[in-house]
Amino acid sequence: MTDISFEQALKELEALVERLESGDLPLEESLRCFEEGIARAAACQKRLQQAEARIEQLLHDDEGNLRIEPFADGED
Repeated sequence: MTDISFEQALKELEALVERLESGDLPLEESLRCFEEGIARAAACQKRLQQAEARIEQLLHDDEGNLRIEPFADGED
């Protein structure tokens, strides 16, 4: 799989889940959707881990000490 954005992988994963939840797919198509869903979930997880690593890197001060700051949730 090519490297896709988190948003694109999540959108595709949601579409696959909707198809699977419909219950109208034949077994082989269901298996294919499930396999694709696993790949999209892994892509989302990879992007989240990369974001977490970047946040941790940004929170280190000039001496390499980790600063702990509250996560802003944007609800201010």
